[in-house]
Amino acid sequence: MKNKEISIYIHIPFCERKCDYCAFVSFCASKNVQDEYVNFLVKEIEDFKTDAVVKTIYFGGGTPSVLSEENLQKIFDALNRNYKFKKNVEITIEVNPNSLSEEKLKFYKGLGINRLSIGVQSLNDETLKKIGRLHNKEMAINLVKKASLYFDNISADLILGLENEKDVYKYAEILIDLGVKHISAYMLEVHKNTPIFDKVKNKTFLPLDDEEVANEYKKLVEFLKSKDFNQYEISNFALKGYESKHNLNYWTFGDYIGFGVSAHSYISGKRFANADNLKDYYKKIVIQDENNFQTEIEERLFLGLRCESGVDLKILKKLGYDITKNENYEKFKKENIIFEKNDKIFLNKENYLVSDYIISHLLPDD
Repeated sequence: MKNKEISIYIHIPFCERKCDYCAFVSFCASKNVQDEYVNFLVKEIEDFKTDAVVKTIYFGGGTPSVLSEENLQKIFDALNRNYKFKKNVEITIEVNPNSLSEEKLKFYKGLGINRLSIGVQSLNDETLKKIGRLHNKEMAINLVKKASLYFDNISADLILGLENEKDVYKYAEILIDLGVKHISAYMLEVHKNTPIFDKVKNKTFLPLDDEEVANEYKKLVEFLKSKDFNQYEISNFALKGYESKHNLNYWTFGDYIGFGVSAHSYISGKRFANADNLKDYYKKIVIQDENNFQTEIEERLFLGLRCESGVDLKILKKLGYDITKNENYEKFKKENIIFEKNDKIFLNKENYLVSDYIISHLLPDD
C-alpha cells in the first residue's frame, strides 16, 4: 500500500450502561477489564504494518469517552509511534454527555482529537429515560456549550421515530444555535435481543409509525437545508467542509483498518473482521470475507446511491455488471428517480426514504 492513504477505526466496547436500543458490541466493564483490553489493543496497533498515510482516525463504540485518560494516552502513543499522519488528519471520538467533563475535553484537544461526535439522540427528558440514556436535556446542552469552547468540528446524533417524538427538527435547531456543524439523524431500529424490542412487543414503548417517521424526516431535511446543511448521505447533514471524512472514506471504498473487538477492515479490495467477543478477539481470530463480485456490486450500489458521491458505472462494468441493461434502469431514469452524470449514477435525494426499495430493483440477478 505504498504512497496510499488509509483510515483507522478503533472500537471501544465499554459503556456506563447499555442503551435499550443498542445492538452493537458493547458492555459495561471494570477498570481491570478495560486495562487488559487496551493493552491488547495497543499490541494489535503495533503489529499492523503499513506504508500508507493515515488520513482519518475514528474512535467508536460503545462509549469511548468512558476510557480513562491513561488508557486513551496509551492508544495515541501507539498510533504516533507506528504510523504517519496526514497533515490535516481528522480524528473523531464518540462521546456521551454523561461521561465527559471539561477536563477531558481539554485532554482530548491536547491529544490531537479535532472532531467530536456527541450522542444526543433526543432533547426530551422523558424519552431519554425511556430508551435507557443516562443524560438529560440540560446535560446535553451544557456539553455542547463546553465542547464548542475547545472544538470547532462538532457532530450530534439524533434518533427519528422515538415514541411521541414529533418535530425533531427543533432539537437540531437548538444544537445548531449552540455551534454544532454536523447532524446525523438515524431512524430507530428495533433489534431482537434488545430491551426496546421487548418494550415494543409489550406495547410499553410505541415508536412512530412509518408515515409519521417519513413526515419527521422530511421536516428535518427541509429545516437543515434552510440552515445550509448539505445532505451528503441519507442520514448525514453538514455545513460545507464539515462532512465526516472518515465516513466518506467508507462509502467511497477507501482502505481502512479496524482495531478492537468486532472491528471491520477493507484493504486492497479484501474485507476481514475481528471476532465479535473478547474471548475470540484475544485469540486473534479474524473472519475473512470471500472475494465475491456479487456482494461488492450490491455494496457499491447500496452505499453509493445513499450518498451524493453516486456509483461509478465503469467500476460496476469491471465487476461484471452493466446496470444499464437492468430492466428497471431506464424506467427509473425516465421517472427522474435516478440520473446519470459524468459516468456515474445518482439517486435523487427526494427518493432517499425509499432508497432500499429502489436499489433492490437495480441489483443484478443472483
